[in-house]
Amino acid sequence: VEEVLAAAAAAGDAEQQPRSVQVEKELELQFDLGHLLALDPNPPPAAALRGAGPRREALLRALARDNTQLLAARIWALPAERADGAAGPLLAQLPEPALRLPREKPPPKPRPPTRWERFARLKGIRRRKRPSLVWDADPHEDQLARLRREKRERVARNELNRLRNLARAHRATAATLLHPTGHQSRQELGLAARVARISTASLGRFQPRLPKEPAELPSRAKRRFGPLLGELEAERGRQLQLLRDMNSKKPALDITRAVNKQLREEDAEAAAAKGKKRAQRGKRGRRQQQRHGRGGTKSGARRRQQQQPTGGGRRK
Repeated sequence: VEEVLAAAAAAGDAEQQPRSVQVEKELELQFDLGHLLALDPNPPPAAALRGAGPRREALLRALARDNTQLLAARIWALPAERADGAAGPLLAQLPEPALRLPREKPPPKPRPPTRWERFARLKGIRRRKRPSLVWDADPHEDQLARLRREKRERVARNELNRLRNLARAHRATAATLLHPTGHQSRQELGLAARVARISTASLGRFQPRLPKEPAELPSRAKRRFGPLLGELEAERGRQLQLLRDMNSKKPALDITRAVNKQLREEDAEAAAAKGKKRAQRGKRGRRQQQRHGRGGTKSGARRRQQQQPTGGGRRK
C-alpha cells in the first residue's frame, strides 16, 4: 500500500510541475483573433480517446492547455495600450473578425408596409431627410432689438399691404394713371401737372402756376331736372331702377368714400390716444402739486398749534 501511494504522489508532483510556453505542433493552428478563436487541424490520438478514464481527461486537458498557450502568445504579439494612465491595465487592440458566426435565432421577418407607405410608393413620394439643427443666434447681436426691428418691419409690411388692397379695390390710383412713359401727350402732361398742383393741403389754392398755363375756372355743377310732362317711359325706367336698387341684397357702395372714412377714423383714434396720454400726464403732475401743497398746509397748521400757549385750568 505504501508503495502504491508513493507512486501516485510522484505522478501528481510530475503533473503539477510548470510546463514550457513553447508549444510545437505538426500543423500550425488557424487563428481568428477578432473572436478569440483558435482552430487545431492536428488529429488527436484515437487510441488514447477510446473509453472513459483519467488518461482521456489528462490528454484533453493537455491538448486544451497547449492550444490556449498558442492563442495567448498571438494575443500578446498584438499592439496594446494602457487604460486610465500608466497604472491602468494593458489592453490589446483586436483586429476585425474574419469568420462569420451563425445566428442563434432566425432573422426577423420584414415588416409589412403601412397604408401610407404603399400610397407613397404608388405616387412616387420620397421622404426628405431633415437637416440637423444649427444654432443661428449671433452672440454679438442684441436679440431683443432684433425682435423689435422685425416686428416693426412686419407692421409696416402689413400696413403697406392694407393700403395696396384699398387701392386695388378702388381700381384707380394716381400711380397707375400717371405712370411715366417714353412718349406722353399734351393732355397727359397737363393732367400730371394738375394732379401735382392740387395734391397739397390747400388743394393748389396757393400753388404758383406754370408759365402759359391756362387758369382753371371753378367747376359749377348744375342740376338737371327732367320735364314734368311728356317722358313717361323715362320716368317709368327711373322708378323701376329705384325699386331694383331697394330690393337688391348688395347695396351700392362708394369705395372712395369708404376708404376715406376708414382713414379718418384711424387718424381720429390715434389723435385721441395721444390726447389721453397727455391728459394722464397732466393729471399726475397736478396730483403731485396738490400733495405737496397739502403737506405744506398741514405742517404750517401744526406749527401754529405748537406756538399757541395752552391756558386755563381745572374746572371745579
